[in-house]
Order: sequence, then structure tokens, then C-alpha cells
Amino acid sequence: MDRLHAFCYFLEGMLPRAEDTRCAGAIREGMASVGQLLREIAPEFERSDVYAQLLRMRFYADWAGVMPLDCERARHEAAALATFQAEDDDPLTNGGFYFGRKGTDRLPYVNPVSAAFACQALEMWRERGSGGAQAHRHLLI
Repeated sequence: MDRLHAFCYFLEGMLPRAEDTRCAGAIREGMASVGQLLREIAPEFERSDVYAQLLRMRFYADWAGVMPLDCERARHEAAALATFQAEDDDPLTNGGFYFGRKGTDRLPYVNPVSAAFACQALEMWRERGSGGAQAHRHLLI
């Protein structure tokens, strides 16, 4: 799972060259691999940032003309990602996103980077549903 996070950075880095057929192919194949491995590994270990990065990549790949958005997968990833959001009386964690989950046990800390990725991805999902504008790839962090 940790390597999927790093690999998603690589996929994001390919976006400026998405018009190159080799890069577009690498993005498509890479996203398929990340999605498959995420589904396989998730019962044992999940990271919220991997869900968020993959969901963001689905939008950017669609907008770049690399591949159409797989709405079913995106819906699943958005729903899974939303389960990591903290609902807490503590204002320091409320609304943040937990880093991950091992089995059914949530890891006990909210992660600011995971939260940033998750907020971006879920906002993109919401915007898509309401016909909002496409985000520019330069907004990636």
C-alpha cells in the first residue's frame, strides 16, 4: 500500500506529458494496477491518501483525454474515502481524515496530507456531480 502512494505521485507527474501516447498508456496501465492492488490489499491495510490520489487521477486522466472516467470505480473510491473522515468533539481532528485502517481498525491519527488529498478528491467528485468546472493539474500538491 505504501508503494501505491508513491506510484500515484509518479502517475501525477506524467500528466504534463499526457498527450504522448507512451505516457498516456503508462497512466492508463498504472491506474488500472493501482486500482486492482488497492482492492486486493484493502481488507488488510488501506490508506486514505491512496484512495484520494487514485480518485484525483481518474478525473485528471479523463480531462486530459487519456481515458474516460470510470464512474463506478470513482463512486466506490469516493465512498471508501469518505469513511476516513473524522467526526469528533475535538476541533483539532473533527473533519480531518484518518491516515489509514488495518483490517477493521482505524489507525488512531488524523493526517494533514491525507486530509488535503481527500478534500481535493471529494470536492472534485462533488463538482463532477454538479457539472462544475474541471480542475487544472497545477492544483496537485
